[in-house]
Amino acid sequence: MARAITLIRSDSLSDVAEYAYAATAPAEARLIFLAGSCPLNDDGSTAAIGDYAGQAAKAIENMRTALAAAGASLQDVISTRVLVASSRQEDLVTAWQVVRDSFADHDVPSTLMGVTVLGYHDQLVEIEAVAAVID
Repeated sequence: MARAITLIRSDSLSDVAEYAYAATAPAEARLIFLAGSCPLNDDGSTAAIGDYAGQAAKAIENMRTALAAAGASLQDVISTRVLVASSRQEDLVTAWQVVRDSFADHDVPSTLMGVTVLGYHDQLVEIEAVAAVID
């Protein structure tokens, strides 16, 4: 299957970032806007309470399910926003490493943010994404 995503890098920007700085999709691509993927179990309870890495992994698992329902995969994601309920940089990095490893070579543009609180009881991580596919 042909992929719609083109990741863009620039020699004028630092190569320290673990993601592309921009991405494009052609006009004929179908865009998929995902709600924030939360670390929720099937019964609605919060997974991996107190565990940033565990919650990031569960959020990615749930994102994969939502993408599949829309006819897409992680390889079709064009950008992400990772929200972490913490003011500690090391907590953000812990969640980010799980997200980064999940995307592997498909290092889409991403924003990592520390926030005060998220919507579910005991929730520490939420991941927003946009994907693009060519049907």
